[in-house]
Amino acid sequence: MIQKDRKIFESVPGKQVTLAHIIAHPDRRIFEKLGLHDEHYQAIGIMTITPSEVAIIAVDHAKKAAPVTIGFVDRFSGSVFILGDVAAVEMAMNASTTALKTQMGFSVPAITRT
Repeated sequence: MIQKDRKIFESVPGKQVTLAHIIAHPDRRIFEKLGLHDEHYQAIGIMTITPSEVAIIAVDHAKKAAPVTIGFVDRFSGSVFILGDVAAVEMAMNASTTALKTQMGFSVPAITRT
């Protein structure tokens, strides 16, 4: 009889932003699918953060840095959507990720963009 090793994978949340991405000039159907029907937004900034409660701090920094709208923030999953014009979303995302990195010691990826 061959004994098989059993491996258990566990996610251990660290202090990190796992995703930071800006979608510039998205297709309008994306807004509709997200339940955001306002037509004047030019960009969506998306972040996922662990621990998830820090999403609240991230949107606070984003909102104070630029004239953006918080489209969604979930303190249970750590998901954040930031809406506005491209420059404002970029400014808000930069401010938020920089604050998490410098003030709270978070691991932060480069902000990607499409």
